Amino acid sequence: MNSGNNKFGKCIEVQEVEKFYGDQRVLKGVSFTLEEGEFLTLLGPSGSGKTTTLGIISGFIDADGGDVKIDGQSLLGIPPKNRNLGIVFQNYALFPHLTVSENIEFGLRMRSVDRASRHRQSAEMLDKVGLNGLGKRKPRQLSGGQQQRVALARALIINPAALLLDEPLGALDRRLRQQVELEIKGIQKETGVSVLHVTHDQEEAMVMSDRLAVMNNGQIEQIGTPTNVYKYPSSRFVAEFLGEVNLLDVQVRDFVGNKASVAYANGNIGKAHVSPVLATNAIAGNKGTVCVRPERVQILAGSDSAENELQAMVRESIYLGAMTRTIVTAMAKEIIVTNSDHETFAVPETGSEIRIGWNSDDGQLLFD
Repeated sequence: MNSGNNKFGKCIEVQEVEKFYGDQRVLKGVSFTLEEGEFLTLLGPSGSGKTTTLGIISGFIDADGGDVKIDGQSLLGIPPKNRNLGIVFQNYALFPHLTVSENIEFGLRMRSVDRASRHRQSAEMLDKVGLNGLGKRKPRQLSGGQQQRVALARALIINPAALLLDEPLGALDRRLRQQVELEIKGIQKETGVSVLHVTHDQEEAMVMSDRLAVMNNGQIEQIGTPTNVYKYPSSRFVAEFLGEVNLLDVQVRDFVGNKASVAYANGNIGKAHVSPVLATNAIAGNKGTVCVRPERVQILAGSDSAENELQAMVRESIYLGAMTRTIVTAMAKEIIVTNSDHETFAVPETGSEIRIGWNSDDGQLLFD
């Protein structure tokens, strides 16, 4: 198997896929490519279309339009068992009457692999997923995290073209989920298998993914690396769904290059009449929304300055151990400021008047 440092090539192509349930159009021309060796997550709320998309790729749901290809070959009309895709479900779907080893070997047995080869490959896979010595146990004798790794081993042992993960960590508690996230990512890197992962959990998607595709209302709103999607959301939905964000109403004054000059509604703009923020397009006079993450907002003291400044009043400050969360009011809106520098950060008093600010690269102009 690969080390995971392979040169990416096309693995799974989803092309303009459509799906209707009666008169309801649940997928609206969904398109993306899962590259070889990549971990790609479909992230979105319930009803966004991510599980339906996975079902169409796996063959359990028929598409009403578009195509799905593996290495350029269409999968339309090919039954699930012939698509060479490994699948891990939220409930693991292990056979309770079979041992761990027998569960892992199941796919090989269905492919008529001889017993000696099955046992050898199963032992190798048990080692790979950290379950040495547990091969003779039944699923009920394992923890939730161990059962999840058995399901993962069973999917990987057939050497699939890609691995499909359908909310695989949903049944685990938070602490165990965080541990298993790293284990799955480690196994994926070691094997080099391509992974398409479905989840509604933003933190899970950020930790595990090379890229993530944010889905909403049957279509992909934005696709990119976790860092880029978080820092530079393309829509208000993406900004709000992927973490905490401050959203402020503005009017565009000018647009040059990748920066727009904006005036904040009912706001004190500081030293200038207009303030710059990042933008992909803008037209003078249009109204929009600036989004800025709480950790990018600064509380300005003394001679401190920022390209965007607002007068604010402190409502409360909450110490959360790893950070301090300060809630202020500016322009009749609640704005959240987070700060993790406890050595130099002076917590402002409730009710005090302060200045807050952020630089142009920390604010993103949106129009939806």
